[in-house]
Amino acid sequence: MVKTTFTAAALIAAMAASAFVGCQSSNSGVVFGHDEALHAQSITLGTVTDVRAGVIAGEDSPIGAIAGGVAGGVIGNLFGGGKGNDVAKVAGALGGAAAGAAIEKNVTKKNGLQITVQLDNGQTVVIVQEADVMFSVGQRVRVISRGGVGKDRVQAL
Repeated sequence: MVKTTFTAAALIAAMAASAFVGCQSSNSGVVFGHDEALHAQSITLGTVTDVRAGVIAGEDSPIGAIAGGVAGGVIGNLFGGGKGNDVAKVAGALGGAAAGAAIEKNVTKKNGLQITVQLDNGQTVVIVQEADVMFSVGQRVRVISRGGVGKDRVQAL
């Protein structure tokens, strides 16, 4: 019985971990969201004037806490009897929720770039996106904008 419950807890934890990875949103300059399909976007050309490396913070959704809480509750159920079992389940759920939220934030954080672009129209913009394509000072780029949505990105020419 204990082995079956432990196996179930391990399975839930594995499913929760895969959910974290599957729910990651993209902040890439070359990965397109489904909401971008069939929408006009404007392009402004410019020159990169500065590139700074950084980290894009991880997701902070309730998914990690919920998955961790469920897994923690199942694991907590393995301990104690009677009221002690109830306490173990609650403690496991609370600890699992906190751990799940922390794991989600850590798993979904990404390396990023802060790219400053001097546009040909004289305006200067700064865009933060994933560091999946590198840029260098002096490089000619295009800034792709979806007016009013606020999801701009930089792409090499």
